[in-house]
Amino acid sequence: MRIRALSIRIIRQFLRDKRTLALLFLAPLLILSLMKLVFDGQSVSPAIGMVDIPAVFTEKFEHLNAAITVYESPDSAHAALQAGELDAILQLSGGKPELMLEGSDPSINRAVLLLLQTAMQTGSGSAAPAITYLHGGPDMAAFDSFGPVLIGFFSFFFVFLLAGVSFLRERTSGTLERLLATPIKRYEIVIGYLAGFGIFTLLQASLIAWFSVDVLGLYMAGSIGYMLLINLLLSLTALTLGTLLSSFASSEFQIIQFIPLVIVPQAFFSGLFNLDAMNPWLQKLSSIMPLYYGADAMQGIMIRGESWGDFQIDVYVLIGFSLLFALLNVLALKKHRSM
Repeated sequence: MRIRALSIRIIRQFLRDKRTLALLFLAPLLILSLMKLVFDGQSVSPAIGMVDIPAVFTEKFEHLNAAITVYESPDSAHAALQAGELDAILQLSGGKPELMLEGSDPSINRAVLLLLQTAMQTGSGSAAPAITYLHGGPDMAAFDSFGPVLIGFFSFFFVFLLAGVSFLRERTSGTLERLLATPIKRYEIVIGYLAGFGIFTLLQASLIAWFSVDVLGLYMAGSIGYMLLINLLLSLTALTLGTLLSSFASSEFQIIQFIPLVIVPQAFFSGLFNLDAMNPWLQKLSSIMPLYYGADAMQGIMIRGESWGDFQIDVYVLIGFSLLFALLNVLALKKHRSM
């Protein structure tokens, strides 16, 4: 009887907690559906620019499902490669073939080299091209490619989790209610909490940046100061988002429930998976994912050595997300006290 009574109590608790039931039954279906959309998208063909290459050789690449663009001059092809529109350039220089790889993604580099090898095997007497890299190099590992994304992801994830739990404890312990009973304004509370948490966010961002480059030896072509800035902005966005969502949770377990709905979808659009392989309508969801902008800037800084002008849009978007979430935090405090 005691076992039966205990089981019935647990069942009733679950039935009363609709959010837990949704996490248990609907969240796995949502994530599996998203994974299917991500991995069953359209095929991706390497984009290769051709300069002064015979038409017969160009056709061989097209038959191998490569996306070929013919350029009139090497300068226009190099401009497209620099802008990220191409994965490689194949050209004749002094009668000898030369292949320049964009280089930031080792998997695409291997795909281009495999296409070239296959095309040369079907050719007759084709000379092996000299291979150069715009970014990275032949020794660049796969971890160097998606390492910047992981830095941003883990910074975002842990700050979101800790901020949400910490702010929730301020509410459940009665500290927030006591503050709201004083003349302090709602926006002052939000700014105060963000400033307090922000100190530790800055320390975390600095530690991750140092450890990734100096200890793990991740490829670093740009400024570590820019890398630190992006990591800090990502953490600030996660901080404001975590405190916002904690307003809608009544326990630490309910904070955890936000992870499949908030954190996991962002991982799919962060750059860990090739966005070009997704359906076009699904790619548009990346525009509402803060992690997409942070990871894009981190990869640009660390792998391509980008300067401020190349990633400043990502910075402005992350600042916009942080300001939006901070404003919503102020509005969310209305339910605790009208001012």
